Amino acid sequence: MRARIDTGFVDLRAADLSLAFGLPRLPALGTHVVVLHGQQVELRLLGKSHQVVVGTWSETVACLPNREDSLPGRDEQVVDGLRVQFASQTLRLAEIALADRVAGIVGDCATDESALVGQFPGSPLAVTAMRAWEEKDGTAWRTWHAYPQAGELVETRTVVRKA
Repeated sequence: MRARIDTGFVDLRAADLSLAFGLPRLPALGTHVVVLHGQQVELRLLGKSHQVVVGTWSETVACLPNREDSLPGRDEQVVDGLRVQFASQTLRLAEIALADRVAGIVGDCATDESALVGQFPGSPLAVTAMRAWEEKDGTAWRTWHAYPQAGELVETRTVVRKA
């Protein structure tokens, strides 16, 4: 699913992002619900950020107020009976390389019914994309946050299994 967002994005660079588990639903610019392993997974586009809600649990990667910590490279926790494995990386790319990566991500997500892509005004490369799928014993998703003004692409991958 593809959404064109009519509002500017909030985050300006990868360093603005932090990770939080268990937050309530934040105001979303676009949402897409998929069913994986019989459970609803809600993909939520925020202002250049994302939130994924599985049951009553959530993962939020965003510019969050009153949070000093940055996005971790890895995090593993047991939360609300779920084992959560999170990983992220920030790539610094030249404009052409970033354009190629974003085009590939948008193209791959365009044919996947379990994906959501938000394109923000100002640059065709200002994109947040999310894609979810079933794992043998859990649910997983990847996200991409492109910051063309900084030449950055943030990639995250999360796997959630029953603890």
